[in-house]
Amino acid sequence: MVLAKTELFTDKLRENALLFKALAHPARLQILLYLSKTKTCISGDISHELPLSRTTVNQHLNELKKVGLIQGHIHGVKMNYCLNPVIVNKLKTIMNELTNELEIDDSFICE
Repeated sequence: MVLAKTELFTDKLRENALLFKALAHPARLQILLYLSKTKTCISGDISHELPLSRTTVNQHLNELKKVGLIQGHIHGVKMNYCLNPVIVNKLKTIMNELTNELEIDDSFICE
C-alpha cells in the first residue's frame, strides 16, 4: 500500500498544516480580521468588505468553515458568520508553539 506523502508526518503536523493552508490567501485573512473587528456575528453578505465577487467570497468562507476557523449559522434566509473562538485560540497556541521552536539566537550564522 502506498501512503500519501502527508501520511509520513504526525497527525498534529497534518492538522496544523490544514489550518495554515486555510490562512494562505489574503481574502481569508481579511475575512478573519473583519469578523474579529466586528466582535459579533455578521448576518448576510460580507462580500462588500472584499474586492471580490460574492461567489468567490463564499468559496473563501467555505474554506474557513471547513477547518473550523469560522462558524456559519442559518438565520431565516440569511447566514450568520462569526469566528469560532475554540479554533481561533487553538490556532494562536499552535502559532506561539511554532514560533517558540523556531527561535534563533543572535549568534546564528548561515554560510
